[in-house]
Amino acid sequence: MGRAGTERDDGAHLARRAPRHVLADLVPRRGDRTVPVSGGARHDLPETDDFTRPYWDAAAHGRLLLRRCGDCGRAHHYPREFCPHCWAGEDRVTWETASGRAALYTWSVIHRNDLPPFGTRVPYTAAVVDLAEGPRMMTEVVDCDAADLRIGMPLTVTFRESADGVWVAVFRPDAQSSPPQGQSSSRTQDPPAARR
Repeated sequence: MGRAGTERDDGAHLARRAPRHVLADLVPRRGDRTVPVSGGARHDLPETDDFTRPYWDAAAHGRLLLRRCGDCGRAHHYPREFCPHCWAGEDRVTWETASGRAALYTWSVIHRNDLPPFGTRVPYTAAVVDLAEGPRMMTEVVDCDAADLRIGMPLTVTFRESADGVWVAVFRPDAQSSPPQGQSSSRTQDPPAARR
């Protein structure tokens, strides 16, 4: 029992067949001893370069930017130098300020994450949202109990400052719509420039 298609399929047969080297390559080792992953690595911060700097500078001022193609007219996110829809080049794609409105497409409540700094944030809600301008965006939903989340729920962008001073776009329930019951306390704030 336990094989696919039988009355008890807990997936254990898949784990037994997984090559051991797949997981072994993910964990640094020294001899026969596992070496802890450095606490200095950050998995939630961008590597800012000349191309993405306008995006991160806008976030620090409380604005979410998208890229829009001058040829096909479609917006996209994450920022790319070319249009992923019609392949128009860098000279045809420009930055545009997004409305900050979105609808919840899907989500998952994360209860365990050992990568820094996520371990201190659990549980948190990882999500994909449909931006009003069309693109989908991976993000986090804040200030809302998981039990109150609904597909299509109206959301609005807010920004969270990291310990390194980088402002990251996250989403919360839209104050213009009826707020969900049992909202959790705020973990976000407006960037200094947006508070003026």
